[in-house]
Amino acid sequence: MLILTVLDLVGVQVTVFTTIVGAFSVAAGLALSGTFQNFAGGVLILLLKPFEVENYIVAQGQEGKVVSIQIFYTVLLTIDNRTIIIPNGKLFNEVIVNVSRENVRRLDFEVKLGYAADIDKAKKIINDAIAANKEVLTDPPPRVGLIGLDNDSLRFTVNVWLDPANYLIVKIALMEKVIKDLGAAGIAFPKPGV
Repeated sequence: MLILTVLDLVGVQVTVFTTIVGAFSVAAGLALSGTFQNFAGGVLILLLKPFEVENYIVAQGQEGKVVSIQIFYTVLLTIDNRTIIIPNGKLFNEVIVNVSRENVRRLDFEVKLGYAADIDKAKKIINDAIAANKEVLTDPPPRVGLIGLDNDSLRFTVNVWLDPANYLIVKIALMEKVIKDLGAAGIAFPKPGV
């Protein structure tokens, strides 16, 4: 701007230079708008703390453990060891699910059994499988119940509470035990496609 002012004082036409500088300024502003959004998002994340390093979050269709919060982006590590880098501008302006903030997480799954199944016997077997898993919390208490009647099956829901860090381990172990124990007790599952 100083050079343009000096050139104008000397008598050189600066309208062309002013137009070029104006166009360049607009182009630079548009090019940097995403960077400024990421910077603002990073500052807000660091100030408001919707999540912290080591929290497990779900955002932008991605999920993982937060390993780093930078000023322009946040880095997640997935359970299968992939690194995901999310720009803070997009991250802060969307829904963020912080799975680990409350220190307990509910695991929900359903079990479908044939109509001939003894409901009380099935509930007891499922509750025994829950009680055998030491990672399942007793407070709040687990819940097992008949939740629906489908054309081909009775649908039971299983709700248990646990430490968020153990979610996948408990889900796999508990579902396998429930299925094996029900099968061993002779309780029939609906046949696919029937």
